[in-house]
Amino acid sequence: MESLFCKSNDEIVSILGLEKPFQAKIIYQNLIKGIYDFNAMTSLPKALRERLESERKHVLTGEIIRKEEADSTIKLAVRFPDEAIIECVRLSDGNDRYTACLSSQVGCAMGCAFCKTGTMGLVRNLTAGEIVEQFALLESLGEKISHIVFMGMGEALANFTAAMDAIHELHREDGFGISYRRMTISTCGLVPGIKKLTELDIPVRLAISLVAADDKTRSSIMKINRSYPLSELKSALISFQRHQDRRLTLEYCMLHDVNTSAESANELASFCRGLDALVNLIPWNTIPELGFETPSDAEIKAFENNLKKLRVNYTIRRSKGRSIGGACGQLATETAKKQ
Repeated sequence: MESLFCKSNDEIVSILGLEKPFQAKIIYQNLIKGIYDFNAMTSLPKALRERLESERKHVLTGEIIRKEEADSTIKLAVRFPDEAIIECVRLSDGNDRYTACLSSQVGCAMGCAFCKTGTMGLVRNLTAGEIVEQFALLESLGEKISHIVFMGMGEALANFTAAMDAIHELHREDGFGISYRRMTISTCGLVPGIKKLTELDIPVRLAISLVAADDKTRSSIMKINRSYPLSELKSALISFQRHQDRRLTLEYCMLHDVNTSAESANELASFCRGLDALVNLIPWNTIPELGFETPSDAEIKAFENNLKKLRVNYTIRRSKGRSIGGACGQLATETAKKQ
């Protein structure tokens, strides 16, 4: 069963066996309105609705199998027909602004030592339609979503074509109509993907999971750094900014006794030079089996003070959704890894 998102009218006609091409447009318009029941698509002939309902059963391929809520954050577990399960999250800033945090892969091959998703390994890439369906399911919870972050399960730039197709679909004027400038792609530092994104020249935001600004530390906790060290990463980011002229976000997951020393602050300040970047400090969200510790409040404050002295532009993020495993680095499911 294929997703109807990210499909042309002709493809929808073929998938559903429609006799009249204009019916594909009607079905797509219903999808955008959040109507995911063929019988409720009253602008279609009754006979067609009944046939589609009997043959396909579900408009969406993804099914919500679990919903958890805390701190104005909602996490969904979504299962696809092949039994692959992913998680996605709806975040609120408390001021009626809602953000969808989407997954791009089932699991992740990057293996970052502090991230629970990495313990799954990579099961498979999501299709563009499966990525968009997460947004549709999150918006079906009842609030209009204005922002999107690709910060769920997986490395979006390792599933580049599907991620870009999903971004274009989410941006469509006759669709969900989300501005490119309200979408953020997060990457652990996949330099070839950053270069491809630069060449596309679409005004999405870019966030880098930096975590450490010296190669020795970063390579010990992020395998990607062994292939693309900090010098290559920074060069790619400088090129990206030349084309986009947009501020970068450097995500800095704070790990006790790993990356919170005065020396670490100096290295971070050095990496930031020549970049228009905001450092987002994220105290590590506890995942007991991974063996790290969250820094104490005093440790966090000391690191902040060092960044102030070094004139580093930063903010600190207290993650919402920790209690439901919906915060940064906590997403994982029981989907078995393909052999």
